[in-house]
Amino acid sequence: MVNDPETFVILFTAALFAGFVDAIAGGGGLIALPALLAVGVPPQIALGTNKFQGTFGSITAAVYYWRKGIVDLRKARTGILFTFAGAAAGAWAVQQVSPEFLNTLIPLLLFCIAVYTIVTPALGRSDAPPKMGVTPFYALFGVLLGFYDGFFGPGVGSFWAIALMVMLGMEIQKATGYTKVMNFSSNIIAIVIFIAGGSVWFVHGFVMAAGQVVGAQFGARWAVKKGIAIIKPLYITVVLATVLKLLYNRFFV
Repeated sequence: MVNDPETFVILFTAALFAGFVDAIAGGGGLIALPALLAVGVPPQIALGTNKFQGTFGSITAAVYYWRKGIVDLRKARTGILFTFAGAAAGAWAVQQVSPEFLNTLIPLLLFCIAVYTIVTPALGRSDAPPKMGVTPFYALFGVLLGFYDGFFGPGVGSFWAIALMVMLGMEIQKATGYTKVMNFSSNIIAIVIFIAGGSVWFVHGFVMAAGQVVGAQFGARWAVKKGIAIIKPLYITVVLATVLKLLYNRFFV
């Protein structure tokens, strides 16, 4: 089944939908990874292939936000460097220490983010005064969230978005664009490690990458067109879905 034409159709379709959702609110892995597992891809290969294909969606969405003037890559350079460094450290650390203890902590933190977003209707509606400087922000959160993505990963886009809105005062559309840039930065080191370990099936990965590119284009366009009206509800939905998925993995798998 793994190499049947029907399998590639399923994976392309799942990746297309995942790319669409991820470009708007993150969480595309909640769709793509189960699809890979469902068609019979071994778990470790599924993790590597999922990270590989998802990166194409992240860069596609990031480029679209940049072309629309929502993201200024010059302002993001510091964040890119610190995020990459943090991800490298996290990828090394996960080989030394099990991330098992995060299975309970992360759902709690994500649930708090969802509640805070719901009870703060003004959050992300428009740009607000920043609570800290850009360079200190990226030095701190780039290392922390880059490390987290390299070490564990689920929900990192949600953490980035809330940090950008709360600490730098970004409106939600801009925060989404910068989140895609940071996601891409931290994904690079993970992809190198997965490829070096033989954990990427390239045929399946490129089929899904094609779906990701198409889906991310549509998702980013939709986010730019609709703004907070579509991004915020989907963001909350993705955060809560991630919480449920992590809790399920923690207690039932």
